Amino acid sequence: MLSKNQLGFLYMFISVCAFSIMDLIVKWSENYPVGEVLFFRGFFGLIPLFFLIPKERYFNFYKTNRPFLHFKRCAAGLFAIVAIFIALRELPLATVVSITFASPIFTTIFSIFLLSEKVGLYRWLAVLVGFIGIIVISEPGFSSMNIYYFYPIIFCLGLSYVAIAIKQLSASEPVWLISFYFSISIMILSFFTIPQGWLLPSLKDLFLLSLLGILGGLANLWLTQSYKFSDVSLVTPLKYLALVFAIIFGYLIWDEIPTLRTLIGSLLVIISSVIIFRREIYHKKQVSISRHE
Repeated sequence: MLSKNQLGFLYMFISVCAFSIMDLIVKWSENYPVGEVLFFRGFFGLIPLFFLIPKERYFNFYKTNRPFLHFKRCAAGLFAIVAIFIALRELPLATVVSITFASPIFTTIFSIFLLSEKVGLYRWLAVLVGFIGIIVISEPGFSSMNIYYFYPIIFCLGLSYVAIAIKQLSASEPVWLISFYFSISIMILSFFTIPQGWLLPSLKDLFLLSLLGILGGLANLWLTQSYKFSDVSLVTPLKYLALVFAIIFGYLIWDEIPTLRTLIGSLLVIISSVIIFRREIYHKKQVSISRHE
């Protein structure tokens, strides 16, 4: 039998693997409209959730007392997921993953204005280091006016508000309900893109696109389980394995070799995130930012 910490470690590892495979499928699906890919993420992402609904909630599982906060959380999540889908198609995999690690930086800033939290000198220095890292990674895009470098930053902004909203919702709402409304909102948004011309996928492509949605739903649930079973300080560093996977898969599949600038910037962003995370632990606040939740 595995201990609770070992279970948490395992859940975090398979969550990172699932998100990494999901990123690969998103990047591979560039021949399909973004809206169509969003539909598969939303629709098939619902499947794992229905296994979590308690029996007593089968007929009223959708009820909530905080509809407006769900709406704001979904709106921010939609901005984030559309931005990351576009970025994954247009930029090297390692570059996108590196910038997404900056989400805790923006969450720290948002927490000041939305949660009235006090941020000390160490976290402000961490924010500064993180921004320098983002600039180092994105400088080629800024100098060549490549707007796609802004999309991972938009993702970080959206995800940062999502983290704040989930923190507020979790006080009264179950995880599966929060995820349910987000998956539904992805589906609704995708329907507006049908006039752009969706494509009929082959059986192989249908399987991969469906897998994208299922993995997206499972990955966030596994992430939640990881934090439930284990100490946050033990499992959170595993999230940075995503960069290793991105470098390996980017090289093997798309011949992408990360530049020295990307690696240096990534290191600065990771250092910044780790400092913020350690200060949160010091102040006894549990912080967990899911990738697409």
